[in-house]
Parts: sequence; C-alpha cells; structure tokens
Amino acid sequence: MTRGLNHPDRFFPPDKTVRNVARALYDGVKDLPIVSPHGHTDPQWFAANDRFSDPATLLVVPDHYVLRMLVSQGITLEEMGVPMPESASVAFDGEAVWQCFADNYHLFAGTPTRLWLDHTFETLFDLQEPLGPDTASAYYRQISDCLGHEDYRPRALYDRFNIEVLATTESAIDDLIHHGEIADSDWSGRVVTTYRPDTVADPDHADFRRDLETLGQITGCDVERWEGYLEAHRARRAFFRSHGATATDHGFASARTADLSRNECEALFDSVLSGKADAGEHELFRAQFLTEMAKMSIEDGMVMQIHPGSMRNHNKAVHARFGRDKGFDIPRRTDYVEALRPLLNAVGMDQRLTLIVFTLDETAYGRELAPLAGAYPVLKLGPAWWFFDSPDGMKRFREMTTETAGFYNTVGFNDDTRAFPSIPARHDMARRIDCAFLAERVCDHRLREDEAHEIARDLAYALAKKAYRFG
Repeated sequence: MTRGLNHPDRFFPPDKTVRNVARALYDGVKDLPIVSPHGHTDPQWFAANDRFSDPATLLVVPDHYVLRMLVSQGITLEEMGVPMPESASVAFDGEAVWQCFADNYHLFAGTPTRLWLDHTFETLFDLQEPLGPDTASAYYRQISDCLGHEDYRPRALYDRFNIEVLATTESAIDDLIHHGEIADSDWSGRVVTTYRPDTVADPDHADFRRDLETLGQITGCDVERWEGYLEAHRARRAFFRSHGATATDHGFASARTADLSRNECEALFDSVLSGKADAGEHELFRAQFLTEMAKMSIEDGMVMQIHPGSMRNHNKAVHARFGRDKGFDIPRRTDYVEALRPLLNAVGMDQRLTLIVFTLDETAYGRELAPLAGAYPVLKLGPAWWFFDSPDGMKRFREMTTETAGFYNTVGFNDDTRAFPSIPARHDMARRIDCAFLAERVCDHRLREDEAHEIARDLAYALAKKAYRFG
C-alpha cells in the first residue's frame, strides 16, 4: 500500500518491463517547466495577486467538469453556489457548497476530474485521506488555511508550478488592462494573451452587433465596410501582440472555410450587416473569416488555432439563467476534409503559417486529421481536447495519429483550463500517458530507447514552445 491519494505508477502499463521503461522516460521529463499555451485562467489573478477566497470558489464553482457531473445526478447549480449574472447578489455559503461536493465526490470515480483533483489535493494541500462526507470539513479547513498563506497567492503558485509561460484568452474588444498591469509589475512571470474574436466574427452570437460597434470605436475603423472590418482586426491583432500574444483562437461550431473573391466578400458582409442574411450566409461568413485570419497570420506571424465541433449551451434554460460555460457544451460530428479544403488550397503550403486544429470528434483523427497533418506543412494537430483530455483519450489520440502524422506534426500538450490549481495535474497526466505510450513502442522495438527519451522531452515541453513561438 502507498500513502496518499496518488500511486507513483499511475497510468503506467502493468507489465513490469514496460513499466520500468515508462518510469525512466517519465523521470526525464517530470520536472521540465510547464508551457501552457492555451487556457482560460483570469489574468486579473496575476495582476492583483490577491488571495483566493475559499475552497469552493476556487475548486468547485468555476469548474464546468465538476458542475456537469453533479447536475447530471440532480444537484442544482444553485446548490453549487453558481451565481446568476443578472440577479441580485445572494449570500454564498462556501462550506455548504463544499460539503455537497464532498458528499457526492464518489460520482467522479474513474473520471479525469477525480484524478486531477486528487493530484491537487495531495501535492498542493498535503491532504492524504480521500475526500468524502466525513472528511469534508477537514479538507475545507486545511485548504482554507493554505489559501491564507503568501505562498498560495497566484504569482507564488505560478512559480511553484514551474510554469515558464501561460496564455490566457481574451475577446477582440478586451482592453487587456490586467495584462498591462502584469507587464508593469516587478514580477517576472510570463502571462500572455490570445486573440479570440468570436463575438465579432459570428453573426449568430448574441453580442455580435454590440461588439462590432465597439470594435469600430476602439480601432477608428469603418467596420460597416468589409475592408474596414478587416483593418479593424489587423489593428486589434497588433494590439494583442503588443501584450505578448503569439496566437489567435477560433471556436465556431464547424471547421468550414471558404475562399471568396473580394466582391463576393463585400456582398456577403453587406448582407450580414443588413440583417437579411440567412443561416447559410452566416455559416459562409464564418467560413470566410477563418481564411481571412489565416492570411493575416501569414502577415503578422501569429499562430492560428481552430476549436470546432461543440454545440455550445445545449440547455437554453441554463444558458438564460446562468450564462455560458456551465457544462452544457456538447460534442458533435465534424468534417475536416471538405471543410478545410478552401483554406488549405489558399494558404496550406505557406510555411509562414502554423494552423493548429483540435477536434471533439475522435473518429476524425485517424480518418481525416492525421492524414491532413501528414501532408500539409501548415497543419498541426492539437492535443486530445476537452472531453478527451483524459488518460484513455490521450492514449487513443497517440494511437490514431502517430502512424500517419508522427509525433512532430503535433504540438505537445495544452491544458485548456480555467482551473488554475489543476494545471500541474493535467501536465503530469499527459507526460505519464505519453511516456507509457513511448515505453510500449520501445519494448516492441518500434523505437530505440534513446530516441524515446528525446521524443518524451519534445512532447512534454519543446513542441508546444516551438509551435506557439514562445522561443
């Protein structure tokens, strides 16, 4: 029996010979710095460097993985202390929320959420006994006590986690004030922004017209004209680059792209702004926008990310009451071969562009994405993402892509999280899974052990740093 919540050989193969190789590979990468090139942590945390308030607010309320599991078992978002954006403030009982969470912690058995949390509980808060109804109070007191210490403030945790660079994600009209405050401080941590223009690029977004007007105001560009609209994006991309951004990110429902003529673009844009465009034209506008972003990336060197395949806010009532990101984003089938063809035919051979594509449709990895990445020099595969950011999901990703795309048409790992304390847990899991995968290939003589060590280091650190141009 081992003391604590986490077995030292977790995720390693049960076969002793393979496990020993996996251990050796892992020992070579476990202490490498963390490169976190895409995520959703709040830059205000690092700008203000205030203490985190309480365990429930830190670990339960903002985590949609936690919320969706509890809601699926009949526990309400109100019981979890999730605020309603437009409602008057109500008293928040962190201990009651935590007790409810602990009472139902058994629901997370077998899930990556459980594995991330157990890693965080033990390594960050020195908790050794499993969380449950009887240990809830002790957990709450221990975590609360830790959060009161200086070395649990955001900047101290950043340093403790051995993070080399961390990217947040902001909308096109964000003033990036917190990034400016970080840059003006005497802290040496590197927190950069990422350009996410969805609200001013998706005509179906509820804030499209309002945010488009704001885009025009802050750039001084005529966003009622196609060329002025593009110029506004160029201006904002430059502004984001001045705050450290190296990448853009785009989260439309599909990966569809288009390559229209200038006249066709102008006519389509006018139709969208007039309110006369139908659903098909809205989809075509988003498709053309992705190609325009790719062309701009060739101009300014920003890496481009596409995150398609999620039906956002599937539950209309939850969205109306509580807002976005409450656990009701659901994966859907996604096409890439035809969808990306216009963009790739336009710029797919231009090596000044790096296009990182993610998917929530696992069947697309072996059938479409790996063959595409194995041919087009601009295209790289993002890691197993969201619902598949899990031990088995990561392993399936390697199994379905390596034979066609290899390791070096992928970009290592990113944690894509709002849950700041879980970043080390997520990277540790990815490093262990990759080392286990490599160990199996060493033991069946598909890889030499010396090259497996080199690949393990690249997957854990070097590929993300190179792909996102953090050098």
